[in-house]
Amino acid sequence: MALLDVKNLTLEIDTGGEFVKALDKVSLMVEAGEIKALVGESGSGKSLIVRAIIGAIPDHWIIKADRLTWKGQNLLAMSNEQRRVIMRREIAVVFQDPTSSLDPSATLRAQLEESIPEELLDKGMFWKRNKQRREIAIGLMHKVGIKNQESFMQRYPHEIPADIAQKFMIAMALVSEPELLIADDPTRSMESTTKNQILRLLSGLNETKNLAILFVSHDLLAISSMAHTMTVLYCGQTVESGRVKHLHRRPLHPYTKALLDSAPSFQINLPPKSHLVALEGTIPTLQHLPIGCRLGPRCPNARRECVKVPEQRSIHHHSYSCHFPLHLLVEEKMENKE
Repeated sequence: MALLDVKNLTLEIDTGGEFVKALDKVSLMVEAGEIKALVGESGSGKSLIVRAIIGAIPDHWIIKADRLTWKGQNLLAMSNEQRRVIMRREIAVVFQDPTSSLDPSATLRAQLEESIPEELLDKGMFWKRNKQRREIAIGLMHKVGIKNQESFMQRYPHEIPADIAQKFMIAMALVSEPELLIADDPTRSMESTTKNQILRLLSGLNETKNLAILFVSHDLLAISSMAHTMTVLYCGQTVESGRVKHLHRRPLHPYTKALLDSAPSFQINLPPKSHLVALEGTIPTLQHLPIGCRLGPRCPNARRECVKVPEQRSIHHHSYSCHFPLHLLVEEKMENKE
């Protein structure tokens, strides 16, 4: 049984007088010990999916799903208190902007020690538990690569650099020993050395602790180096999902191919001033969403049938949602040549 199972998740948000489908029948699944990448350009709805999973959705928004379960438990049917218990112990989240997610009025030490669950502490007098909290906090900061732990523990969030704040957020996420870590673009704006350190840390936790990770990003190079499977999102719709190596070798959806082709090449023999591959046009706004397949206006293979929402199809655990997938177009061209 999957840890996290999302099937046909639809989210309608109020844009000021009317509701629009920011997410339209999104599906993804995260197995135990798996690193799942959720990929898509900015504005595709990745962070909205994270908010839907953790329950950070305003009451006036409309959320529906055939399934939104955690270890078989229906998250949509839970009370806020039941959802908080799961979010405190079993699912942890690292948000995009770490500084805004921290309490500006408390030191890092106070925030980290407060987040340590009582169950992880030994029974005994309060001073012994306080000492244990401090040891656990220092150990976590060391694990995520923060040096001079004692110095940083006395500081407030506004006194630390962005990369330290991101590492500290990861430490806070790991303090409860969760089964699933949702990392929402955790390496954004990081320089390459720090980014590689964070990626190695997450990969190491996956291997040593069997920690499942939902890695939300548009950094294809980072995803290729660590993720096992990948779900591609475009404008609130899932377009393709499968193992990373299969999607790299044989993408079936035009958007997935365009996304992979847009990654910069570092080949030695690359001609100077080579053009980057990019789709024509831009991602549509929520107020002007196209009907049917939302990639239609930008898709090089679009036809009249694309005004209907494509059904999800699967080939050997590789799923896609497209009326004219790339492998069928190749077969069609070969038949025309004959």
